Amino acid sequence: MVNTNEEIIKIAKKTIREEVQSIENLTSYINEEFAKIVRIIFENNGRVVITGIGKSANIATKIVSTLNSTGTPSIFMHAADAVHGDLGMIQQNDIIICISKSGNTPEIKVLAPLIKHAGNILIALVGNPKSFLAKEADYILNCYVEREACPNNLAPTSSTTAQLVMGDAIAMALLAMRGFTSKDFAKYHPGGSLGKRLYLKVSDLYPNNERPFVAPDTLLAQTILEISSKRLGCTAVISSDNKILGIVTDGDLRRMLSKDFNENMKINTNSLHSLISLTSLTAKDIMTTTPKTIMETEFAANALTLMRQNSITQLLVTDENHNYKGVIHLHDLIREGII
Repeated sequence: MVNTNEEIIKIAKKTIREEVQSIENLTSYINEEFAKIVRIIFENNGRVVITGIGKSANIATKIVSTLNSTGTPSIFMHAADAVHGDLGMIQQNDIIICISKSGNTPEIKVLAPLIKHAGNILIALVGNPKSFLAKEADYILNCYVEREACPNNLAPTSSTTAQLVMGDAIAMALLAMRGFTSKDFAKYHPGGSLGKRLYLKVSDLYPNNERPFVAPDTLLAQTILEISSKRLGCTAVISSDNKILGIVTDGDLRRMLSKDFNENMKINTNSLHSLISLTSLTAKDIMTTTPKTIMETEFAANALTLMRQNSITQLLVTDENHNYKGVIHLHDLIREGII
């Protein structure tokens, strides 16, 4: 019986170390047979059908997802359901990968000969290379593990981890052979933050915002009104030909005011003089002359990176000719789930 935090931590670390060791041992099984299997899948016109039962079935569904998301059409078929009608989903050119630790379960013993009889290529991803499944298969992916991380050597732990990693190895080898790029990845992941990072552009976001701008000689009061009304925490200071000269942010205003006023300012001659001086200030007097900008053709994810690097919450957007287009704000990225 485990009671203390120290014992819990010790067990967790032991489990991780044992599974890491099992994964490392897989490298000795990556050989010419593995390369041949990857080539066969790559050159095949059909799908990859992955099947298994129990925990191996759970791993099969994950491998199917990984293959589909990286350009290899795949489907899952439960081994028990296969012998009760689902075998009909297999097409003539499909390649079947059967996952099993023992390779000797009753369902596998029924299924493997049926696949062979149909003439499909059968690949065994198996923990026992001398099993029934291994003998029936055309090719073998050896996933042997010495023992499970379970203290009783019963619960599938190291074995299922090894199966999953072997599936990833296949997927990544196929990805490399296809020359699969981030643009290809985006085609299969259009939803969610991952997909948006790969296709959403700055130009998709900034037009939804107001376009705050003032001339360099705009008085402070009007500059503050422009910042407040456009609700982006800043305004661009632009020339008559729409080129960016600087930026005025909420932070610039706070720093300017704190410089002229003490926290407990009393009305006196000096403070009145400060108030008069403030009314004569213009945008060019308080603007930052080296604002951070980004081109509208850049990925929105790059805008996030630039904001993080400079600890800011907005960027001025330009076109290829450096004309001012608008503002992209951190809230735009949060709203799209990119963060």
